[in-house]
Amino acid sequence: MVRRVLRALPAVLLTAACTSSPSPPARTAKAGCSLKPGRHSLRFAGEERTYLLSLPGKGRGPWPTVLNLHGLGSNAGRQAEKSRLPKAGAARGYAVVTPQVARYRMAWTLPGYYGPDDTGFLTTLLDKLVASGCADKDRQFAAGMSYGAGMTMALVCAMKGRLAAVAPVGGLNIVPPCQEAAPTTIVAFHGTADGTVPYRGGHPFSRATSRLRTLAKLVRLASVEGTARRWARVMGCAAPATSKVSTGVRLRTWKDCRHRTSLRLYTIGGAGHVWPRPDHGRRIDAAGLILDAFDAVSVRRGG
Repeated sequence: MVRRVLRALPAVLLTAACTSSPSPPARTAKAGCSLKPGRHSLRFAGEERTYLLSLPGKGRGPWPTVLNLHGLGSNAGRQAEKSRLPKAGAARGYAVVTPQVARYRMAWTLPGYYGPDDTGFLTTLLDKLVASGCADKDRQFAAGMSYGAGMTMALVCAMKGRLAAVAPVGGLNIVPPCQEAAPTTIVAFHGTADGTVPYRGGHPFSRATSRLRTLAKLVRLASVEGTARRWARVMGCAAPATSKVSTGVRLRTWKDCRHRTSLRLYTIGGAGHVWPRPDHGRRIDAAGLILDAFDAVSVRRGG
């Protein structure tokens, strides 16, 4: 069933994906970032790809770096605004890069499927930031919303351990865990009332009125909690502990995973397909919690 989901989701909903062979990390650059904040372009595989770059106001770099991936039908600008990661990350000393999917595409290409080589593009983008003196080659992370969350989880294996930690929001269960995953810290967020990527699994887009709902009947996702447990087994984690974060928000934490990594799942009762933000009446701040988790990992990886 999981194999059918992995095959059907990109092909049916997105007509996306392509095989990719990520290149090795670029050589360490001289200190000092040569890029400016703002919109940039990168020519990859014969196409101009664009990305937004946010940098800390202090220091010259390189800095720990976060890939910030938007969801299906969204774009880099909306992801930057809704996630708050560029602003919050820069304030915490992170370079945050928010890339855009290829022209005329709705979503990222999962590794191993037909379409633009997005794994290659994102790998090359990180290499460019390292070579430009902006990104620390040992402290690289990824976060994403919805299908961007699915791509984030796919990169855990596709980038062969390059990412120290990942943060899927509303999409942990879009792709199944890979057995060959390198030890990676995971911090995930999901609402129990999500009708786009259902928390309990099943068909996505259950509330859609467009052709997506018909096509989504061919896809069946695993549950979020079941997917988290499978990732915990892959990462060699101990039994989880459960705690209450705030009203209606439960945190399940797996500690003592391989190489001091951890897995956290924030379950937001009654929340839909959203990026949790306190300024929009949400009960937790996903951006802050993600950066807290990355801070802890970056100290260990950088030491």
